[in-house]
Amino acid sequence: MAEEETPRNYSWAIPLLVIAGILLGVDWVWAHPTPIGFGITALAVGVVFGLFFLGLSYDGPKSKLYGLKPVTSRMPAVAQPRGHVHFRTKLFWTIVILLLYFLLTNIFLYGVDQAQVIDLFQSYRAILAGQQGTLMHLGIGPIVTGSIIMQLFTGAKIINLDLTDDEDKGMYQGAQKVMVVAMIFVEAIPQVFGYLSPSTSLVSSLNVTSPGNGFLLADLVIIAQLVFGSYLVFLMDEVVSKWGIGSGISLFIAAGVSQQIIQGTLNWLPASSTTPVGISNPPSGTIPKAIWFFTNQNAGQLAGGGWEQIMLHAPNPVVALAGTAAIFFLVAWTESTRIELPLSHAEARGARGRYPLRLIYASNIPVILMSALLANVSMFSILLWGNGTLQHFPLIGHQWWIGSYPASAAIAQAQGITQTTPLTGAAYYLSTVNGLESWLLPLVNAQTYGAFLVGHQWWQDLAHVAIYFTVMVVGSIIFAKFWIQTTNMGPEAVARQIEASGMQIPGFRREPRVLRRVLARYIPVITVISGAAVGALAAGADLIGTVGNASGTGVLLTVGIIINLYEAMGREQLMEMNPLLRRFLGGEA
Repeated sequence: MAEEETPRNYSWAIPLLVIAGILLGVDWVWAHPTPIGFGITALAVGVVFGLFFLGLSYDGPKSKLYGLKPVTSRMPAVAQPRGHVHFRTKLFWTIVILLLYFLLTNIFLYGVDQAQVIDLFQSYRAILAGQQGTLMHLGIGPIVTGSIIMQLFTGAKIINLDLTDDEDKGMYQGAQKVMVVAMIFVEAIPQVFGYLSPSTSLVSSLNVTSPGNGFLLADLVIIAQLVFGSYLVFLMDEVVSKWGIGSGISLFIAAGVSQQIIQGTLNWLPASSTTPVGISNPPSGTIPKAIWFFTNQNAGQLAGGGWEQIMLHAPNPVVALAGTAAIFFLVAWTESTRIELPLSHAEARGARGRYPLRLIYASNIPVILMSALLANVSMFSILLWGNGTLQHFPLIGHQWWIGSYPASAAIAQAQGITQTTPLTGAAYYLSTVNGLESWLLPLVNAQTYGAFLVGHQWWQDLAHVAIYFTVMVVGSIIFAKFWIQTTNMGPEAVARQIEASGMQIPGFRREPRVLRRVLARYIPVITVISGAAVGALAAGADLIGTVGNASGTGVLLTVGIIINLYEAMGREQLMEMNPLLRRFLGGEA
């Protein structure tokens, strides 16, 4: 549908211009920006309201999202392959993108004062597949957040699209790209103003005489790098999805978590580089730490506290390594648990097969979406508490019930926490639980381990554990149901897929309605169980603790991703051997 053919109601322009003018007026009176700052704000408001106008003014018979087609059709994208892509080609592009990902995690942002970087996503680094202070600082956060918003809109029927229709599905994917770009700016801009400070050398090199403008332009340089890196990640994900094996997002998560686990297990360097290696500063890896204690302490010293250091105390105690290994085996077992529906071919007598409905039917996507949502809650609560502008926002700015944080890095260090650790409010109760040391040991021996409660009462600590676990499980169930509907994995879509392949369930008529009724007995129940299982596994691993601070969600995702990648490689090789199987397995003929 070309832009000149798009039916529009241009009367929407008047109210949108009025609202935009009011917002700019409030910004001018309230924030007193510099001319350059006001110009940037006006440009951002213009872009946002321009998108609103394109959507709202669409006056055709389809969804309002079709009004965004002039934008979505012009966005940079990776071309769809024509025909079947050979396995060796897919493997090549997967390896290239993985190497490029590791390269980007080692390219630091130009002009950032690395000594003053405050990582708003510190507790969620593993699942966001990013690296602090680099081009991958935002990781996959904007992509996942944009996906969450689109799924919520689709699930609530705010977006009226039939995702089984190719044109509607293409429009949904195009709108999701717009949402991802918007979320890149939403997450990049707050990061810069106060948490990714420009260096004095960058500010002076801009040679701006007007007070404040030098820092503003330096901030824009950093924002531009974050936007470039994040959109590059989005394109890399498209390359893997279209030309590689599996999903780019999953590949990046598995790569980052694997790196953390290896470092947490084998790192021989101490946690503090400024303090000599000793009892209070042993090697940070689990195995080197245990070897150091065994070789530097006798049996009496080990019994007097050495065993506790090895088994329970951070960094990377043996319990965390054992918990990580247990999650690996548990997830591998749940991934292999499935219900198999018998199938037979309607025309080829004797040709039989099975359609597997795995226990983890919705895969690990729901827990990715839930963790990304909590990461955004953490980021915005930090901004509302400490950002110079947002903390004055009416009703929600600098409110303890949303979340309070240490006033300075020195105070946080004295309490044994980081400056991004929440102390009160919703942010505290929704924050990740970091192993046994943070909750169980203080309950067992408050006199020795009470400092780990960071000023909280024992009942607050238990409430934190219960609320976090419950939110992870319930949230994963909700996102599992949304994910099944938006990815054509529901009973109706699966019934059409089986029917189109020429298969049927023995003893039932070959008709989509009959198949749908049979599948409706299993898929909705398995979806709920799937979401609850991945949420409980992720939260449970966080309660135990994981080696390398990979987080329970990160370990859970990595195991599932590796298993799914192995199965995907097997399917690709199978289709190479027998091209007739491509139709049933979803490949191109």
